[in-house]
Amino acid sequence: EALGKHGEAAVPHLAAVANCLSYRWEINGTDYGTSVRAAACEALGKHGEAAEPHLGGIAKRLQDEDEDVRKAAYNALKSHIEARGQAVAAAVRATKGVDVWSLARKVLDEIRQGSA
Repeated sequence: EALGKHGEAAVPHLAAVANCLSYRWEINGTDYGTSVRAAACEALGKHGEAAEPHLGGIAKRLQDEDEDVRKAAYNALKSHIEARGQAVAAAVRATKGVDVWSLARKVLDEIRQGSA
């Protein structure tokens, strides 16, 4: 959240934030890194064009086992699509081995069911 508030001053740190997209901290089989992954998605979702190199990493989080991370990834990609649709589409197409569209539909269905 703090990076989102700092706008352009945060841009040099976006690569470090992107590294957090795959952060895991497991203890006895419980993943405590989910909030870090979700926060990374949220921060990158707020940085427009500067975050475009990291859209593939965000798209991969659509298949995260944690619902909050998937929702954060969806929302981040949605904000980029609304502003810069072509770059997001290219990043999603470049994410080989991930059926992003099926995952996105699944996440949307989960979000709809949760808000019903």
